[in-house]
Amino acid sequence: MIQLFTPDDVIRYVYEETTEDENVLIEDALIGDQELLEFYLDALEMKSLMNKIERTPSNSVVSNILAYSQNYKSNQSVA
Repeated sequence: MIQLFTPDDVIRYVYEETTEDENVLIEDALIGDQELLEFYLDALEMKSLMNKIERTPSNSVVSNILAYSQNYKSNQSVA
């Protein structure tokens, strides 16, 4: 029986969410299916790039949070 794998299976493989048995079957499929292999390589690259993303809040967001926290403290001591 020939096992067909989808891009979803490959993504699970990239994120190490597959079993050892599935790993063997997916690796065999990658060897025999050029399109699936290209998807796998693209997925690896995307994962690597996504791991490098650093997000920081804008200065206005930080200021709003700090202002809220200062007001929150003063409101709590009145109650």
